[in-house]
Amino acid sequence: MRIRTTSTTARSLVTLGAAVALALGGAALPASASAAQAAPAAASHTPHTTHANPHALAAITALATQRLALADKVAAAKYGTDAPIDDPARERQILDDVAQRSTALGIDPAFAQSVFRDQIEANKVVQRGLYARWDVHPEQRPTERPDLAKEVRPQLDRITTQLLDALREVAPTRTSPACEPLLTAAALRDAHARGFDALHLKGLARALPSVCAS
Repeated sequence: MRIRTTSTTARSLVTLGAAVALALGGAALPASASAAQAAPAAASHTPHTTHANPHALAAITALATQRLALADKVAAAKYGTDAPIDDPARERQILDDVAQRSTALGIDPAFAQSVFRDQIEANKVVQRGLYARWDVHPEQRPTERPDLAKEVRPQLDRITTQLLDALREVAPTRTSPACEPLLTAAALRDAHARGFDALHLKGLARALPSVCAS
């Protein structure tokens, strides 16, 4: 699903590098850098770039943006119902499953859980933002209520499997100085490709801080 592009998307996009870098605790990419230019710039100016795994990092940001886009459907399914945005029991189930599967894959379960916890919190950032938007602008409220069990959760399950595979690939190199700038560059590309608005950019920044080790 492609996020509806607003008139502020272009201005918001150039700030994503700063937002992601702030979440990661690193230095911001220049606001003038395009998504296409960001990855080569990071590769040429960061020491030990070859020790990072840019393909795995790109896979992580691609999957994070896919998962974040599904927040719209989750919000549409819950809005106007008694279903809460926060679902501690469901979140614990997801994180317990991630811990079990990551151990079997040879991934530090604490690392995997921290990344997936960020995905969950990022999803809630978008849901809360959409609720607030729909409260103020009733004409923008969804006209259909997606089926979470049949339509959304199978996609989330697929993303979970693929994201764990990407985390296994990136885990040995997440301490590289190149990890954060390459991750930010990949996030810029994916946000631009999906036309993320300011709310979804905020969510994407929240989804990424545990990927690289500070």
